[in-house]
Amino acid sequence: MADFFSEKTFVFLKKLSENNNRDWFNDHKARYEQDVREPALAFIRAMRSELERFAPHFVAQDKKVGGSLMRIYRDVRFSKNKQPYKTNIGIQFRHEQGKDIHAPGFYLHIEAHEVFVGAGIWHPDSDTLKKIRTYIDAHPTRWEDGRDDAGFAKAYALAGDALIRAPKGYALDHAMIEDLKRKDFIGIAPLMPELVLQDDLTGLISSYFETAKPFMQQLCRAVGVPY
Repeated sequence: MADFFSEKTFVFLKKLSENNNRDWFNDHKARYEQDVREPALAFIRAMRSELERFAPHFVAQDKKVGGSLMRIYRDVRFSKNKQPYKTNIGIQFRHEQGKDIHAPGFYLHIEAHEVFVGAGIWHPDSDTLKKIRTYIDAHPTRWEDGRDDAGFAKAYALAGDALIRAPKGYALDHAMIEDLKRKDFIGIAPLMPELVLQDDLTGLISSYFETAKPFMQQLCRAVGVPY
């Protein structure tokens, strides 16, 4: 067991949300390194052995750039929100065959007042989305077994965007139409923020990830990668 994040982590994130500008961040960058980035990288390293146990094809990379820890810098080029920094810690454990977010993955979100675990695919590209819909259409029982697994359904709620109308090629009265209309296939499990401070954080997060295994197995089959 080990400590990763602390009250100082939440203090920094709260202060950043109140002072989201380059001058403030540059003045407090040492606090970011000490209270946010280094604990996050240590947590990612510790998760490696956990993932190998129940999800061996998902990767924990403790690199400062390009690994499991998502950049704190926001891409403001095409956004109306010009604040330069994200006010949360985002940690993603991607599939080894996925070079971007279009592959299934596990996710941990830590913000001053919100913490949640995620599992699935967020905003898949058109080819990946087509594969998932084709799989749901062809194997509705398998899909329902994963989606409605008792443990997964108790801990997670499906979230994300969906079409208003039926996607092209599917009838509005299709038995699986609500899932076929989805544009995101992601389960979200909210956590009390204070749980991030407990000793066995890797055990807690791993238990949530492992609970999502039936759902993630179906997504991996749909996309054509091993779980």
